[in-house]
Amino acid sequence: MTLVIKRDKTALVEIYRRYSKLLFPLIQKIVGEPEIAASLLEEVFLIIWNKAHKYAEQPDNPYTWIITLARNRAVDSARRGRNSLSASQYYDDDYENRFILPRLAEGIDSITLDLAQKIKPNFEEALDKLTDAQKYVLHLAYYDGYTLNEIAGKLNIPVETVRVKIKNAVYNLRENLLME
Repeated sequence: MTLVIKRDKTALVEIYRRYSKLLFPLIQKIVGEPEIAASLLEEVFLIIWNKAHKYAEQPDNPYTWIITLARNRAVDSARRGRNSLSASQYYDDDYENRFILPRLAEGIDSITLDLAQKIKPNFEEALDKLTDAQKYVLHLAYYDGYTLNEIAGKLNIPVETVRVKIKNAVYNLRENLLME
């Protein structure tokens, strides 16, 4: 990422080589259509190229930053497709900086691409250990991109209950992964 910030095109090619096979299935799972996913994958790498300097303002965690960027862009596209209010919001540089670019919290678990690939087989097992309700709220929040308010409305439960369910699900998922 440091080299991409310095506008090194070979570094961007290397990031594409490393991450595209991981990002495409994630984006496709969120948007559903392979053609849209392919287009969004290209957009994600254009964002990386044009906004790598914003990465430098974050904790040093390229894997998490890139994955979150791709997820945010895919969710935004899916939301625009299902919600006329979202579709009418103008997508410009300010919008991208505010809603698409990741803002990683200090102290998050740092993960590398190698570590992510190493734990991937264990992830499904860890996910299977969650309750159906925990899996469902994680899916709604992460893949479908619903807000806490939208999930609360969909499930007809208070927003604070949704917040606690997601927090517990993430905690349990992390614990399950650490036990693997």
